Amino acid sequence: MASHKSAKKSVRQDAKVRMRNRMWKSRIKTAKNKLERAFEQKKVDDIDTLYKEYNSVVDSAASKGVIHRNTASRKKARMAQKLPAR
Repeated sequence: MASHKSAKKSVRQDAKVRMRNRMWKSRIKTAKNKLERAFEQKKVDDIDTLYKEYNSVVDSAASKGVIHRNTASRKKARMAQKLPAR
């Protein structure tokens, strides 16, 4: 356990950041699962909006430093490959 005042503050800050990161990673997974369910059910009209939402969530997480920008790009590219041909 931390004994110095600054170390205790660091522990508190780390806990806040960890919760924030978990929230954003959960949002990414939720958006991904919604999009993949739409792929399985072949809901073409929903796929476009869910794909935009997924990209938005991934970009937001990358801009906040939750995930690296290259990781965000890779996630978006892999999801784009799954999109049905138009």
